[in-house]
Amino acid sequence: MTQFNAPSYDIERSSGCCALTGRVLVPGEPYMATLIEVDEPEATDGAGKPTLPGGLGFKRQDVCWEAWQKNKRPTNIFCYWKTTAPEPNQKKKLFVDNDVLMNLFRRLADTDQPQRVSFRFVLGLILMRKKYLRYDGTTRRPARGQTAEPEHEAWWQVTTKLDLSKGPMGRWNENEQLEMLDPHLDEQQIQQVTEQLSEILEAEL
Repeated sequence: MTQFNAPSYDIERSSGCCALTGRVLVPGEPYMATLIEVDEPEATDGAGKPTLPGGLGFKRQDVCWEAWQKNKRPTNIFCYWKTTAPEPNQKKKLFVDNDVLMNLFRRLADTDQPQRVSFRFVLGLILMRKKYLRYDGTTRRPARGQTAEPEHEAWWQVTTKLDLSKGPMGRWNENEQLEMLDPHLDEQQIQQVTEQLSEILEAEL
């Protein structure tokens, strides 16, 4: 699996303004945060040859609640969640809606972009730590793609919760087994992605 570098994961934080109306969001005001899919060019070396893939291909856009209720939405939305504009110098929230994390995890299931694969894997680790995913085992399969890839890929088998609202002690959904590809990140890379997720969601993970 191609390794990433930290800049490839950069997704801008909240701008503090509604992307559709340009209005500044007032502290305490509810709004919808969205990640939209955008085309990003591949990173190249000094000779113009491709090196690492482009970033995640996401851009954050925030929409005020008034516009959202009027069905005004950005195009190419990948996922979204409701939040509130923070007070000045306010610390990140201690918790984030776990449905947001699980939705993003599921939406990334079909990706084959190395950056998104790594991003999804860290999401899975966070959900396992929070006891919303259960690790069931690993399946090894022949690697896909170029010969530079490892000979085999490790796919983790995981089970979801039946109802996330029941918390980590809720029942497991034995009818929904998912899997996630292990990109063999080191501890520093996992920490970098976790910090980026914390910035995107404006919450401690």
